[in-house]
Amino acid sequence: MTPPRPRRPADQPMTVNELCEELHITRSTFYDWRAKRRAPKCYRLPNGDLRIRRSDFEDWFSALEDKAA
Repeated sequence: MTPPRPRRPADQPMTVNELCEELHITRSTFYDWRAKRRAPKCYRLPNGDLRIRRSDFEDWFSALEDKAA
């Protein structure tokens, strides 16, 4: 078993792969959520890659917790 990767600082963006690894979901699930506007806020780099700010991810995740309560 490999040790968990250290978390990135709040100001450093996450890749789609990193988000999927953290949530234990597939990329197709992420893109399905994104199409349904249920994924965390993303931005596109000039090369077309998506990034997610850690702070946006944390806010999104916290909002899910509030909805479940």
